[in-house]
Amino acid sequence: MSVDTLLARGRATAEALMVDECVIRRDGGTTYDPETGYPTPVTTEVYAGKCRIQQQTASAADRNVGEAAVLLLHLEVQVPMSVVGVQADDVVEVTASRHDPDLLGRRFRVRDLFHKTHATSRRIGCQEVTS
Repeated sequence: MSVDTLLARGRATAEALMVDECVIRRDGGTTYDPETGYPTPVTTEVYAGKCRIQQQTASAADRNVGEAAVLLLHLEVQVPMSVVGVQADDVVEVTASRHDPDLLGRRFRVRDLFHKTHATSRRIGCQEVTS
């Protein structure tokens, strides 16, 4: 059996486990409504579709930011290998979750991008910041 055949099977299996859905957006700055003067964020959709959320460690890291204490959760968002163009600081929002309703609506900031030759899924290291 060839490496290409094994890799195709591995990718199909990885995608079968992607039972959640997400949208990945990139911040494009801010525009202002000329009528009201209120700012409106401009975003570009990088990807929308199936994904899988995995927490990398069983514990979170406490950090102090200024005078606020925050809890940093490290997660991995897995998307199909066909997804390209994700960058650091993009935002992942979970739009559907079949098995964990607590994931719905959560937002994660992209911090790490993993690349390798024989990957079965695109793995994106993210952080969720909660106070």
